Amino acid sequence: MQADFFARKRKNTLGFMLILGLITFGAIIITEYNVISGFESFPRAIIWMLGNFHPTQESLVRLPSILNSLIETLLVSIAATTLGAVFAILFAVLGSNTTRVNAFFGSICRGIATVFRNIDVAAWAMILLFSFGQSSLTGYFALFFASFGFLTRSFVETIDEVSGGSVEALRATGASYFSIVAQSVIPSSLPQMISWVLFIIETNVRSATLIGLLTGSGIGFTFNLYYKNLNYDIAALVVIAIVVAILLIETVSNYVRRVIL
Repeated sequence: MQADFFARKRKNTLGFMLILGLITFGAIIITEYNVISGFESFPRAIIWMLGNFHPTQESLVRLPSILNSLIETLLVSIAATTLGAVFAILFAVLGSNTTRVNAFFGSICRGIATVFRNIDVAAWAMILLFSFGQSSLTGYFALFFASFGFLTRSFVETIDEVSGGSVEALRATGASYFSIVAQSVIPSSLPQMISWVLFIIETNVRSATLIGLLTGSGIGFTFNLYYKNLNYDIAALVVIAIVVAILLIETVSNYVRRVIL
């Protein structure tokens, strides 16, 4: 019986790999992608990067302005994530199967979050450009909407997984809805919620670089400006600053997770 189970698993895995291989082969044919030429371009790209895309002593003069743009990007990302988390908690409590007021209203809350979550942050930036133009405000709202959608879905799942038993116990004692939320749902779900918020901050810092290219703000605009002007040494310094900032944020985030979880 066990041998049949593993044989079936291997068969399913091989079938999936075969289908995936056929889809990949079909995509190569349809897009007319030259695989050999693609792999041959890697050595040339590495040689070009080593020769051109690296900071120089002259580019270090631009470091203060680069750091100012980077700080602006970090602050916008954190602010958008924080406000998105506040709204996400409200919608998650109202949309969770454990704490919803009624099924209809809960479905509306989850539906709104699903719409916001399934629109990519770059698409939000393009949509908002028509309203706010190229500014930091456009990037802020794009990150806020994307964060709100993702966090609402994550918070709903967290509440459903963590708070079910304690909510039923409080209901049995006759506790009010607000007491249940304040004394059970939020305290028991908060560590996992904080973990999700930290994850979105990390993600938004990366996304904000792309958003800056579209909105003409932050570190993304700074990189685009120097890269288009063929100042590759300064553009490389911008990339290094972004990578260092992301690694520092990830280190702090992992430390906080270890403390609270």
